[in-house]
Amino acid sequence: MATSEAQKRANQKWRSHHKDKQQIYNHRSTAKRFVKLYANSHDLDVLDEMIKERRSELEKLG
Repeated sequence: MATSEAQKRANQKWRSHHKDKQQIYNHRSTAKRFVKLYANSHDLDVLDEMIKERRSELEKLG
């Protein structure tokens, strides 16, 4: 089903008002795609270590 013009305008308005959220969604999608399609074992090990460090930082922040 085609997207109506009103829905397209609403989507564009939301994106223009929520640029920070949209950027997070884009980065998250890119990271998932990399892990699923391109990462090798070494990449996954590096990412795993980065994730552990980030979790530790977040726990310290409360």
